[in-house]
Amino acid sequence: MLVTKVEPVTKTKYRVELDQQFAFVLYKGELAKFGIREMEEIPEEQYEKIRTEVILKRAKLRAMHLLTDMARTERGLREKLKQGMYPDDLIDAAIDYVKSFGYLDDNRYAEQFVESRKGTKSKKEIRALLLQKGICAEKIDQALEKCWQEEDSTEAIRALIRKKRVDLSQASDLEIQRLYGFFGRKGFRFEDVRQVIQNYNENA
Repeated sequence: MLVTKVEPVTKTKYRVELDQQFAFVLYKGELAKFGIREMEEIPEEQYEKIRTEVILKRAKLRAMHLLTDMARTERGLREKLKQGMYPDDLIDAAIDYVKSFGYLDDNRYAEQFVESRKGTKSKKEIRALLLQKGICAEKIDQALEKCWQEEDSTEAIRALIRKKRVDLSQASDLEIQRLYGFFGRKGFRFEDVRQVIQNYNENA
């Protein structure tokens, strides 16, 4: 395999191409250790050793670190590893690795997301946000079925009214109309909003 390009990514990291194809990113000291120089050949076994003993190990550690930093979806973790310029097949292996320990679980992520957002967001909003994060529709439905109760919409609407500091006993028709518009844009059902607004003073 011919090293066709070695170019700096940062002061200490270098992007390596073999046979004019991207292969991996190595630190400066690793280039010297493995004898990586432009227009010189490296044996196949050397190439495999770099991938398994250096790059794959680094990808696994990076994946673990990213998940301890914050909860992520599989797609979110994959995107972060791509930003680190890890080869696609080693990204797959790193994701399988963290999954084997239960550190990456889109079902659990979706359930935790629903629980943490249902006090201020509509079911429709939560669904859209989870879709944006790469959670499949089936897993979202399962999480909503498990974690969402019909009264959650009512509680979220009441919480948002308190947050907006709207005094419904003194609100004008225009203010009420704007409130309906606000909740409509956030995906709340008209009937749920109407019930809360009509009964708000009784329950406040």
